[in-house]
Amino acid sequence: MEAILVTLIILSSVILIGLVVMQSGKSEGLAGAISGGAEQLFGKKKARGLDAVLQKATIVAAVVFFVATFALAYII
Repeated sequence: MEAILVTLIILSSVILIGLVVMQSGKSEGLAGAISGGAEQLFGKKKARGLDAVLQKATIVAAVVFFVATFALAYII
């Protein structure tokens, strides 16, 4: 059981890294990070197309990662 959970954690972490890297940037570089990052964080814009799919897949991968990590911590 522990080997399955460790494998699941490794797979989900690699997938999570790949999904985050594939997502498009939301700000205009360093200037956007300093001044305008909060506007897009709390704005009403919804992701569309590939960005929406990547966003949902990132959430699923993160949930799988955390559940597997907590399950492994509970078992050990």
